[in-house]
Amino acid sequence: MMEKIRIILADDQKLFVESLKSVIESRSENIEVVGIAYNGQEAIELVKKLHPHIALLDVRMPVMNGVEATGIICKKYPDTQVVMLTTYDDDVFVHDALSKGAVGYLLKETQPSNLIMSLLAVKEGSVLISPTIAQKLVKQLDNPIQQSSLVNQTSWLDDLTKREKEVLLLLAQGYSNKAIAEKLFIEEQTVRNHVSMIYSKIGIHDRIEVMLLVSKLHIKQS
Repeated sequence: MMEKIRIILADDQKLFVESLKSVIESRSENIEVVGIAYNGQEAIELVKKLHPHIALLDVRMPVMNGVEATGIICKKYPDTQVVMLTTYDDDVFVHDALSKGAVGYLLKETQPSNLIMSLLAVKEGSVLISPTIAQKLVKQLDNPIQQSSLVNQTSWLDDLTKREKEVLLLLAQGYSNKAIAEKLFIEEQTVRNHVSMIYSKIGIHDRIEVMLLVSKLHIKQS
């Protein structure tokens, strides 16, 4: 029997988060909501206490927002994957959350069935982003200024080691650090080190922009 995915929810809208718990548990036998928090600080405390597989966080919450909480959770409790679920598709929120280690950024308009599928995919090591947000990022990358500064300057490709290219290609396919470590039979911290070096060489610090950039350049393993 499949192990249930244990998640916590964090949202200051109590009616919404209680309803979300009911919807998730009634529609999936494989997901269990083990705790609910109403701000980022409470979310961190729940992760520390309950060790869930996934923390589903809102962005704007009192005491500590979801983005700040994401950074702390990802650093202190790397076995818990963080997914943002929010009404805000602001570019700054997206970049901040993903740069701090979130593996998903979904909007509250997401259909319950798609949300459940997303949570299952995250447990398997995928990085997810709402189609609405992805479209915005694609438009940014299609901007002539962005293209000239990123897509057309590919000299950094020659600076990547063979292992870094392997990590880059897996990043581009939407795999989390943990999943990349398992695929390449290396430590997760080693993957983090490679990712940091890749970001430094490319000049990008956002997983989603890296994914989009690689798809634009059609980079293949040498």
